[in-house]
Amino acid sequence: MRITPLPPDGLSAELRYVHDEIANLINRSQSPATMIDAQGALLGPFAPMLHFPQFGIAALTFLRTLDTQATLDKKVREVAILTVGGFYGAKFELYVHEIMAAAFGISADVIAVLAAGGCPNGLKQQEAIAHHIAHCLVNGRIIPTSTYHYALAVLGKEGLAELFFLVGGYSLIAVILNGFDMPAPDNNGNSR
Repeated sequence: MRITPLPPDGLSAELRYVHDEIANLINRSQSPATMIDAQGALLGPFAPMLHFPQFGIAALTFLRTLDTQATLDKKVREVAILTVGGFYGAKFELYVHEIMAAAFGISADVIAVLAAGGCPNGLKQQEAIAHHIAHCLVNGRIIPTSTYHYALAVLGKEGLAELFFLVGGYSLIAVILNGFDMPAPDNNGNSR
């Protein structure tokens, strides 16, 4: 870990507001995962966002929109996010979204294969195309025309656009996590 999480008591009023907004968002959407330490400091990508608010607040606004405007099925989203996290090997992203994927009913074997960067068997149609799109994009490729048209038919125009932005957003998170070497908590909430 190249930077430390910031306890909320030491933050300026503006950053404390941002901290509290993030904490509320986390508690609503990702409460099964440990994302706040014993001192109340935000973990994962949120620590760098608070250290560098000139970039972090803008990134957070975009990421929050991905959450609040979501229309894709939660399993479809988690498949795409785990595909991104598996590609980048982003420890914290994988930690959180392995937990979330399990909570939404994705099987342990599918989660394990996605986290390892593989292509699992047994995905439903929307999940499979989300994986293929995410895999193609994180590998720096343009979506083939046939794949684009198939994804359009399966997800619709809005759903496919959401998927593109979701992959981009979670790629941003993965890069931030990896750049600052942000660890995932262990089973006791300690960084590992």
